[in-house]
Amino acid sequence: MDSDEPVRRLDPEHDTDALKALTHPLRIQLLGLLRQDGPATASELAARTGESSASTSYHLRVLAKYAFIGEAEHRDGRERRWRALHTVTSWSNESMESSEAGRAFVGLARRRQVEHLERSLARHEADVAAGRLGQEWVEPSGISDLMPRLTAQSLTELWDTVARKLEELTARDADDPRAEHVLLLTAGLPLAPHDRGDADRQGAS
Repeated sequence: MDSDEPVRRLDPEHDTDALKALTHPLRIQLLGLLRQDGPATASELAARTGESSASTSYHLRVLAKYAFIGEAEHRDGRERRWRALHTVTSWSNESMESSEAGRAFVGLARRRQVEHLERSLARHEADVAAGRLGQEWVEPSGISDLMPRLTAQSLTELWDTVARKLEELTARDADDPRAEHVLLLTAGLPLAPHDRGDADRQGAS
């Protein structure tokens, strides 16, 4: 199945095998590299990940089997080039909670995103230090760890607002030569008070 839809939405009921395929850490990394840097061969991806070409080639074929990637135009006839078929993998958290495979996938995906943030921070700092990014990027770059008090409804509204604004700005900057890839990793993780679990247990006794 080839597709150029921007979003691949996973359904734990119908995409069980695809979910299991994507729980491998290297496959998540390979898919991310193809989305971020564009088409590549197994050898090129092996050099970027520190894996063997045989390993990246195998895992790329698995990603292709479940329609996360497809063949790209070849520069020559010697080695297959791969491209991502979607820019984003999406899912319903509520639906994923209904199956063990779904829960495992969401947990792993979130941890890989945190690792992606760490790698990207190191890359960003190196790019700034080496002058590969202009001075105009210094001020707007950063990481925030705000902890507002919100209801579930307000958190959903915040996600929707960010998504709409991001879509608007991405379309506006699509053909601007000044634009660069920006890692925008957002998190909304409610935290219960430390004593709530104890209180709930006391009330149940």
